[in-house]
Amino acid sequence: MGLRLKIGATITVTATLAAMVTASQVPVLLTNRECDVQLERLHYAARLTEQQGRPALGLTVDPPELPGPLRAKILGGHRATYVQSTGHGNVIWAAEMSDGGAVLAMHTASNGLSDEVERVMWQSGAVGTGVATVIGLGLATRFARRLRRSARSAQEIADGDLTARLPETGRDEITTLTHAVNAMADALAARLQAEREVTANIAHELRTPVAGLIAAAALLPDGRAETMVKERAGRLRDLMEDVLEVARLDSGTEAAEPRWVELSALARRVVRAAVEGRTATDGTGPDVRVDVVTDAMVETDPRRVERVLTNLVTNALRHGAEPVLVEVDGPTVRVRDHGTGFPEHLIAQGPQRFRTGAEGTGLGLGLTIAAGQTALLGARLTFGNPTDGGALATLTLPVTPEAGR
Repeated sequence: MGLRLKIGATITVTATLAAMVTASQVPVLLTNRECDVQLERLHYAARLTEQQGRPALGLTVDPPELPGPLRAKILGGHRATYVQSTGHGNVIWAAEMSDGGAVLAMHTASNGLSDEVERVMWQSGAVGTGVATVIGLGLATRFARRLRRSARSAQEIADGDLTARLPETGRDEITTLTHAVNAMADALAARLQAEREVTANIAHELRTPVAGLIAAAALLPDGRAETMVKERAGRLRDLMEDVLEVARLDSGTEAAEPRWVELSALARRVVRAAVEGRTATDGTGPDVRVDVVTDAMVETDPRRVERVLTNLVTNALRHGAEPVLVEVDGPTVRVRDHGTGFPEHLIAQGPQRFRTGAEGTGLGLGLTIAAGQTALLGARLTFGNPTDGGALATLTLPVTPEAGR
């Protein structure tokens, strides 16, 4: 049950209970008032009868029709009242025992006001409950709509849109909560921006020393030390370039340069480069295959698509297991390995920088760059684990009307 229905149901139940209590208690109070008046009349009539020596004001002595419950009440010598129901309405009785042991009693028909009030109260209660329900549902709908808007904005912030803010309208507790969430989003955005700037600045500062390190490594004599230095320097250079690319994607200044390209040829070029880069000195390379189900000409930025596919294939070789299959099916390219699959957090939340499912084997920048480049292309990149094992990344490029030419 949603918040709107809960608030509406609460108001309806409260209004119904209030109407029931009012409609049941007010007639009782009116009847009690009639009984009090009847006792006052009995007291006055008894005094007047004693003075005149004969019954006055409708007072009767030992009336045979005196109700049994009332007779039982006055046996102790106390005055009492009793409401007798008849076919013509209620009769209000009042009686007491005289000093001589006689029963002095008076009775009059009820004015019927309590019955009329009870009927009116029930009608008014029903109308009031209906009005309260409508008003309550209206207010609850308004509050629920504000909360839903706030929830959507909060979800956008959680999904990475740090520019989203919750609407701050009103002066109630919801507005206070909204203001707190917006303040938290501002602080989070400022902190992330500062961290990105620091990371990018560090990468920029490292470009010159790393370039000098690579140049110096080239001057080393051939041998194990030279190979190790070059390999480490190359990894440091690649990491630095990845950080800088992430910074450029975050800045929002990057723009795609689309042109027509044959997708199968691009995929084969990516695979060929990946295999050559990992081929051992004995000529053995990784098992990476290209399968063209349906070729397609797509209008896109080939450099960025190549970057995405390169990162996907590299990630499959580094964290998955061979064979790695690159399948071209129209504007869709699937990269699948036969390893342990993607971690659940990556499938649910997408790639996140400096977070990887493999301990100590990466910083999560490769897939983060792939996701950023995909968004820049207006394409779609999804991750999943097939039921028969392995990991599957699917890149779907947008199709233009001239794609079939």
